Amino acid sequence: MEMKKLILLSCFAASMLLTSCGAFKSYMASYDIGLSSVESPADAKKQFGETKVVNFTEGELNKYRYEDDYINIVWYVGATQFNFELTNKSGHTIKINWDDISYVDYSGKTGRVMHAGVKYVDRNSSQPATSIPKDAKISDLLMPTDNVYYVSGQYGGWRERNLLPSFYKPQEQLDQEAGSFVGMKMKIMMPIIIENVQNDYTFEFNVDRLRPSKK
Repeated sequence: MEMKKLILLSCFAASMLLTSCGAFKSYMASYDIGLSSVESPADAKKQFGETKVVNFTEGELNKYRYEDDYINIVWYVGATQFNFELTNKSGHTIKINWDDISYVDYSGKTGRVMHAGVKYVDRNSSQPATSIPKDAKISDLLMPTDNVYYVSGQYGGWRERNLLPSFYKPQEQLDQEAGSFVGMKMKIMMPIIIENVQNDYTFEFNVDRLRPSKK
């Protein structure tokens, strides 16, 4: 009889815990973010040839390509980072100085970025430049260093914030607030050294839409 009572109490406690956890469940907003424009170096049309931005899909990913006579770069924006593949078309070795790249978030705040291979603990340290030989390419990512933080405690560790506020509770808050970020802009300023000359590229990204939430 006592065992039966214990089992019933355990089941009740588990039920209450699940109900309590459900009350605090978070819902994540998901956005489509696209490359809307590129500000290339001065007189780019004359020096760099015709430029263009093309949108295409690859599997389930929505990607954007910018191309001129010197570079071909393909972007895909994830929840926490900007992913890219850069091809050197210039006929010369080009260089990316990671420390010179800056990011402007949706609120207009400017900050540093880190790229693949940099440890979170070293995110604010100097990052060695990368050289790309002619006709070669690199696949990398850019993550705002301000979005990386450490949580202490038993269940702590390194965490990454999303590029846009994405977590809401309850579902009604997501429905009411998440759509306000549609139309906002983010920018990546990426200087690229070509023949010892710094060429400043600014890639502007637009929050195109809020994806329908899965209820």
